[in-house]
Amino acid sequence: MYLALRSQFFYPYAMNPIRIVYFGTPEFAASQLEAILAAGYEVAAVVTMPDKPAGRGKKIQFSEVKKTALAHELPLLQPEKLKDPLFLKQLASFQANLFIVVAFRMLPSVVWQMPELGTFNLHASLLPQYRGAAPINFALINGETETGLTTFFLNEEIDKGAVILREKVAIRPDENAGELHDELMHLGNRIVVETIKKIEQGDMDTQTQEELAENQPLKIAPKITKAFCQIDWSQDCTTIYNHIRGLSPYPAAHTQLVSEQGDLIEMKVFASEMERCAPALPVGSVVTDNKNVLKIIAKDGFIHLTQVQQAGKKSMAVADFLRGTQLLGSWKTA
Repeated sequence: MYLALRSQFFYPYAMNPIRIVYFGTPEFAASQLEAILAAGYEVAAVVTMPDKPAGRGKKIQFSEVKKTALAHELPLLQPEKLKDPLFLKQLASFQANLFIVVAFRMLPSVVWQMPELGTFNLHASLLPQYRGAAPINFALINGETETGLTTFFLNEEIDKGAVILREKVAIRPDENAGELHDELMHLGNRIVVETIKKIEQGDMDTQTQEELAENQPLKIAPKITKAFCQIDWSQDCTTIYNHIRGLSPYPAAHTQLVSEQGDLIEMKVFASEMERCAPALPVGSVVTDNKNVLKIIAKDGFIHLTQVQQAGKKSMAVADFLRGTQLLGSWKTA
């Protein structure tokens, strides 16, 4: 089981105190960085993405990990290219013996092989299931009843290294991606610190992902495209409902409503409810009382839209949307 790991992992304890370089970008990763610092571990440096313009004003925005690093006055690196010789020289100068990666881009081998104790990643699924960029979203989209977190050592293949820790989390039937993200983020604080302690103490019983797969079909979690977010109203209610909650609040499922006169309304859908029945109207037909109800016919019933956002406006309850936008005449999805 340990044969694939570097020889340093055979030691019963770390020969030197743990000294970390932390790689991450979004809020999820910033939370783990705070937890590592709160646990008293030394973070020698932080690596995050370069600053980029964002929003309508294209103002330069700092990543959440950068904000955390600055708040704690930690040395900060923001390389454009991870194989840049200057970056590699700077990285080596910190003499860290452990690298930790949370929600960051793929590291080249010249980086993840650098520390003597290895490099581990926190992934928001029960690996080997849901390898890829969007594990939280796809667990919900596929209607899973549980997911979890995994820490594993990086190797040459994406999300396929030896597993250190896994912890399961139940998924509520009405939970959306934002809620599950926050739950896993807070649990990750503990999991990351526990993983560091295991490495520090040499107390690791790693497993290969082939062992954990147990010949089960593997589901993937690829990067989500704009086209994927389009709601397909010809599907059954459960599939559409899970699609909507799995993309809420970001990047959000979307649809277009069109009137018989050709008027078009583009909207994001953040929340919905199911009503199974045998509708008399065609799939994609819009049914509304123009007060509180806006529902669309699916393969086996209605999907009630409950929280929407019309293009150029803020997110609102469907009653508020209907108060400002009367859907007169016959409407259907585009």
